[in-house]
Amino acid sequence: MRQNEAGMPRHVAIIMDGNGRWAKQHSLAVALGHRKGVETLREIVRYASDAGIEVLSLYAFSTENWKRSKPEVAALMKLILEFFRSEIDELHANRVRIRILGDTQALPEAQRKAVAGADLRTADNDGLQLNIALNYGARDEILMAVRALAEQVSQGQLQPELIDAQRFEAQLYTAGQPDVDLLIRTSGEYRLSNFLLYQNAYAEFMFPEVLWPDFTVQHFEQALADFGRRDRRYGGRTT
Repeated sequence: MRQNEAGMPRHVAIIMDGNGRWAKQHSLAVALGHRKGVETLREIVRYASDAGIEVLSLYAFSTENWKRSKPEVAALMKLILEFFRSEIDELHANRVRIRILGDTQALPEAQRKAVAGADLRTADNDGLQLNIALNYGARDEILMAVRALAEQVSQGQLQPELIDAQRFEAQLYTAGQPDVDLLIRTSGEYRLSNFLLYQNAYAEFMFPEVLWPDFTVQHFEQALADFGRRDRRYGGRTT
């Protein structure tokens, strides 16, 4: 992996939205829209790895997605399994480190074993850190962190006044990673949808109109170039 260029975000998060609408536009089943979206995902991960981006976080399946129809959920679960089985060799060869964000215990057994195996196999890799959010909800993540700290306090292991941002962040799924620099949500929707609420505190947001299956490497390059031109003040003021 080559060195991160000046102006390149360290951490990019993507809400991959629009698979269903893409399928409808092409008179296809929703499952085929998700499958086309996986092809886009593959190209974006490759580009991010080559570009020297440190962390790429992808919103694959939220805690709310269980509310979708049973056929769509089943298709998504099948795609998750296929992705890890088909892509793990290439990802590992390119030194990609996979980290799963979310409660994987609620996933079906085959998917649970696949993601656990990918996490374990790539644990020592030093390339792109690829966060895949599965059965993830940011509010749940924050509550999980609060409960972990409360347990330490109740056991006398931690004094409440010593709880700071560093200790809190150490309890998050993204512990040890930089905050999100750039958040991209495709399809023109303007919502975070419970994704990395804490980590997105100072992220730059971009909402391209293009549906996720049509999101190309060129769209990604344009988003990165636009990010490089933004003036990030973190609450300060330029003179």
